[in-house]
Amino acid sequence: MIDFIDDHREIYGVEPICRVLPNAPSTYYLHAARRTDPEKQPVRARSDAALMIEIQRVFEANFCVYGVRKIWRQLAREGIVTARCTVARLMRMMGLAGVV
Repeated sequence: MIDFIDDHREIYGVEPICRVLPNAPSTYYLHAARRTDPEKQPVRARSDAALMIEIQRVFEANFCVYGVRKIWRQLAREGIVTARCTVARLMRMMGLAGVV
């Protein structure tokens, strides 16, 4: 919906479009601000971005064979404390999987 509003905001304006769509204007403006300024991203998004870099590094350093459990344990050995389910979620998002 954000892209739709971006495409049509010059013609109709943000508030009239948001009255028709199930979207508040403040939500649109929040997402627009987050796109331009990375510091306004939620804490989880910022930590996920940093953790994804570490997961990719560990995955590639171990010949792309480590799964969730081994990557999670390797990160813990390096002092990067995170939940196992977070590593699983990010690996799924990144399309990484261990060798079976």
